[in-house]
Amino acid sequence: MPQGNIKRLTDKGFGFIDTGGNKDLFFHSSSLEGVEFNALREGQRVSYTEGRGQKGPCAENVKPA
Repeated sequence: MPQGNIKRLTDKGFGFIDTGGNKDLFFHSSSLEGVEFNALREGQRVSYTEGRGQKGPCAENVKPA
């Protein structure tokens, strides 16, 4: 599974993962596995699978690495 760092979290239940490339991946709190959204912090390392959302690529199955 690819890994990245949480770049930004919002108070609306979504965030963005810095994948180390030129594009960040969006994720929604419904895509989390084994962790509550409010337990995440910016800069935290996570693993994910890349999926396809309505507006383009997104992270799914997001969990702490």
